[in-house]
Amino acid sequence: MARAIIAGAGALPGLLLAAGRAHVVRLHGVPSDPLDAPEIPARFERFGALFADLRAAGVTHLAFAGALSRPDFDPALMDSETMALMPRIAAAIGQGDDHLLREIAAIFEEQGFCVQGACDLRPDLVAEPGPITGEINAEQQADAARARTVLEALGPLDIGQGAVAARGQVIGVETLQGTDAMLRFVTVTAPGSGGVFVKRPKPGQDIRMDTPVIGPATVMKAAEAGLSGIEIAAGSVLILDREATVDAAEAAGVSLWAV
Repeated sequence: MARAIIAGAGALPGLLLAAGRAHVVRLHGVPSDPLDAPEIPARFERFGALFADLRAAGVTHLAFAGALSRPDFDPALMDSETMALMPRIAAAIGQGDDHLLREIAAIFEEQGFCVQGACDLRPDLVAEPGPITGEINAEQQADAARARTVLEALGPLDIGQGAVAARGQVIGVETLQGTDAMLRFVTVTAPGSGGVFVKRPKPGQDIRMDTPVIGPATVMKAAEAGLSGIEIAAGSVLILDREATVDAAEAAGVSLWAV
């Protein structure tokens, strides 16, 4: 079995590479860290060329890792395979990120590739249910439940993977701009709230293509926003650099747990 990692920005591609040797697909226009692995250059407009290059490299399994923004397609560069796929891709784009990513996964599977998730390749990065660090009080649990309820209600709208609640009030919801933008908003609009940030997949989300993650930077931004706790979904949220994340939480007095 030969694997390829379709690499976006951030630390996750390198962490998946640590699970075993793999090719790295570098998408034109997508910033990604240098990795010690054979590379396959690719463009969003040339799916056909990518399929051929993957097969030529003997690749049978794929994993998507790292942040990817929605691509801008240049019609002048499209190969025939991509042109044939564009009606499907355009329809999926109009339905939200999860629909688009599901469609991309389906396209690769139809070409005979097995799409794997980050949780499958690095189960050691996934939290088990229970406290990770810090004490969890009744008010934090109530705020976490409130944020979870909001995320469950927004799930069918394919909006985001995170929400913040404080004293029963929702003070932040993650949207296309991402977790950092939401936490900056909370920092400005509700400083010192003592609230809880909940991070979990959207209901029914295919986490193979977009695995929720937290890391030390998430903890520090939550602390800067005046939050007292972070709750993640056990089994489906990755903790990048667990030791550093726990150290950051303990230093900031932020409780961290998984449910």
